[in-house]
Amino acid sequence: MEKRFVYADNAATTPLSPVALEAMMPYLTEQYGNPSGIYAAGRRAKQAMEQARAAIAQALGAKAEEVYFTGGGTEADNWALKSVCEARSRKGKHIVASPLEHHAITHTLDWLKKQGYEITYLKCDENGIVSPETLEAAMREDTILVTVMAANNEIGTVMPIGELAAVTHAHGALFHTDAVQAAGHIPLDFAGMGIDLMSIAAHKFRGPKGVGALLVRKGVYLPTFIHGGGQEKNRRSGTENVAGIVGMAAALTEAVTHMEENTAKLNAMRQKLTEGLLALPYTRLTGHPEKRLPGTASFVFECIEGESLVLSLDSVGICASSGSACSSASLDPSHVLLSIGLPHEVAHGSLRLSLGEQNTMEDVDYILEKLPVIVERLRSMSPLWEDRLNGKF
Repeated sequence: MEKRFVYADNAATTPLSPVALEAMMPYLTEQYGNPSGIYAAGRRAKQAMEQARAAIAQALGAKAEEVYFTGGGTEADNWALKSVCEARSRKGKHIVASPLEHHAITHTLDWLKKQGYEITYLKCDENGIVSPETLEAAMREDTILVTVMAANNEIGTVMPIGELAAVTHAHGALFHTDAVQAAGHIPLDFAGMGIDLMSIAAHKFRGPKGVGALLVRKGVYLPTFIHGGGQEKNRRSGTENVAGIVGMAAALTEAVTHMEENTAKLNAMRQKLTEGLLALPYTRLTGHPEKRLPGTASFVFECIEGESLVLSLDSVGICASSGSACSSASLDPSHVLLSIGLPHEVAHGSLRLSLGEQNTMEDVDYILEKLPVIVERLRSMSPLWEDRLNGKF
C-alpha cells in the first residue's frame, strides 16, 4: 500500500466539520457585531449566540440558562473547581477526584492544595473505572466537591457518572464532570445524570478551537470568575466569540444527531484495529474492553518506548499519540496508566489510536500494515526484548 496520511489522534483534536464552518462563516465576515451592542448588528450577533446556547443545552439535556461560554475545556475546569471552592469554603475544604483526570483538573487541584484544600484521589480498577462504593468510602462531612471525568482521554474508559453523582449528592456535595472527551461521542444527560457542573470543548467534536462551555445546574451559585464587562450573567466577562460559539453549537448538534451511526462505524473500525494489534505478542489493550469511547483504542507494547512508536508512525504518515509525558520533558509514564496498575516499564510503551467519523476502514488497514513492522523493528533494537522472549522478566 502506498504511503498515505492517516489522522488517528482525534482524542487530541478533530478536523472542523464543514457544517460548523458553514455556520460560522457569516460571523467571521459580514455579521461581525458585538453581542453587547444595542444596535441591529449587535442584536443579530446576540440572537445567534442565544440560539447556539439553546442548541447546546438541548444536545446535552440541560436548560439554556445553564450554559456559560468559555475559551475552552481547561478554562471550564478551572472555573468549576476554583469557584466551587470559593463559594463553599465555609462548609469544608475537602475535594474528591478520580486518579485519571486530565491535567486541567489535576494541576488545578495542585493549586487548590496550596490554598489549604485537601484532595483525596480515589482508586480505580484495572480498567480505569471508579466504583460508587469507592466514592462512598471517601466521602466526609467536609467534602464540598467531587470531580470525575465522564470518559478518559487516554484509555477511553467511560465512568458511571449518574451513580457517582447520586453518591455525591447523598453527602451534600456538588458533582463536576470533565466531559471534554465525552461530549458528542456518547449520550450525556446533564439533568438526568444529576450533574451539577460539566465542562465541554468544541474542538473535541469537530467544532472550532478556542471555545467551550461550563454547564452549571440552576440553583448552584458560582462567584464571578473573570471580571470585566459583565458578560455571561456577570460570571465570565469578555466579548463573546460569536463565530466560535455558533460553530460549537452546529458541530455538537451534528454529532448528537448522527451519534448512533457514527458509533456503529467507529466501533467496527476500532474492533478491527484492536483484533489486529492484539495478535502481536506482549501487547495489551488498556481501558475497559466495552465501556469505552467508540473511537479510542489504547495499547501498550512491551519493550518499546511510546515516543519512538509515535515518531516512527509519523514517518509513514500516521498521526497518533503516546500516553507517556513526552511533551513535558519528563521520563515518567502516564499517571493514568500507573493508576490502572501498569508497571513503569510497561506503561512507557503506550500508544493511543483515536479514530473519528472521517476515518475509513482503509485507514485501519494502513495502520495494521505499518504498525506491526514498526513494532518488530523497534523491539529488535531493544536490549530488553531478548530477555523478555527468554522469560527473564
